[in-house]
Amino acid sequence: MPGENKMARLTAKEAGGANVLAFLDMLAWSEGTDHPNQHSNDDGYDVLVGGQLFNDYSKHPRVSVSLPRYGIKSTAAGRYQFLARTWDAIVKNYGFIGRFIPRAQDLAAVKLLKECGALSHIQAGRISEAITAASPIWASLPGAGYGQHEHKLASLLEIYSDERAVEPCDQGDLLAMFAACGGELAA
Repeated sequence: MPGENKMARLTAKEAGGANVLAFLDMLAWSEGTDHPNQHSNDDGYDVLVGGQLFNDYSKHPRVSVSLPRYGIKSTAAGRYQFLARTWDAIVKNYGFIGRFIPRAQDLAAVKLLKECGALSHIQAGRISEAITAASPIWASLPGAGYGQHEHKLASLLEIYSDERAVEPCDQGDLLAMFAACGGELAA
């Protein structure tokens, strides 16, 4: 099952809710780093594009990998397959110290989800809209248009649902979801 023993390292509160954790796990599956066919010593946080592993988290690995199938070279690395230039921008814009540790990768993914407008959709449970909003950033999402393999929306929604089912949910999250769906609390 996706996400089994492979979950984001942030708490639901740090990520912005259990929906966000489930989305991060779905995104890792989509990017191929949380997948039964992908070896990892660290839940996908140590995966280079193409499947090789790295073990130095002091900085982004910056390994340029040739992908002949797509006719490109890529520096994508980590659980969410950050390009070196994307990681550099995150470090600069958000004051990260540059270490490529798992928690930093999770936080950076959340920052990108906020930048592209997907985070509010995720928090409100509008996952299809969130996927659409995030597709310009992640090549594996439908509509990304990078010429790489894009997963079908139905597959991603199924993975998200599976991931969401295993995420713990606190009372605050439940109340927020209830309110987002139009529910009203009795006085």
